[in-house]
Amino acid sequence: MFSSGQLIFAAVFFVAFVILIYFMYGKDKLLHRKNYKGVKWILLGFLAFFLLLLAIKFGLKQ
Repeated sequence: MFSSGQLIFAAVFFVAFVILIYFMYGKDKLLHRKNYKGVKWILLGFLAFFLLLLAIKFGLKQ
């Protein structure tokens, strides 16, 4: 289906992409900590609201 050259290119591209993403994320890590400080509380609130909606849905079915 694929030639050996295409498979080698895909493997090298994937490895290079993962390495690049790793270093770029490491570079922006401190900036992310500063800008997205309270995100976990928003996520927790969203999940609690979603679970409340599910409880209401299944509670009204009975």
